[in-house]
Amino acid sequence: QVQLVESGGGLVQPGGSLRLSCAASGEVYLVNTMGWYRQAPGKQRELVAAITRAHSTNYADSVKGRFTISRDNAKNTVYLQMNALKPEDTAVYVCNARFAPSLTATSSGYWGQGTQVTVSS
Repeated sequence: QVQLVESGGGLVQPGGSLRLSCAASGEVYLVNTMGWYRQAPGKQRELVAAITRAHSTNYADSVKGRFTISRDNAKNTVYLQMNALKPEDTAVYVCNARFAPSLTATSSGYWGQGTQVTVSS
């Protein structure tokens, strides 16, 4: 099994930045794709960004140019650098890990507990 622990969420003003981290432990050798999803009140969960072990990436159109996903395979950690944050980015951000090297959205795999990101004045 794989355990995921997110950190880095918080309250920021519009235009600000946050850097989320997700550390994986357990049977991390099974993991290929890792990603960040978010769910805001009244909305469905959506894929924000995903990255394979080979560092291929995919982003939601709404965050392209503002967010950057990266990973450190040696540390079993994936990051999400969020810049130029907007109130619309407010959501619970959840880390996902799965075995398949796929950049498409998924409901399978392992999930973290989530970290709250609030963008407000």
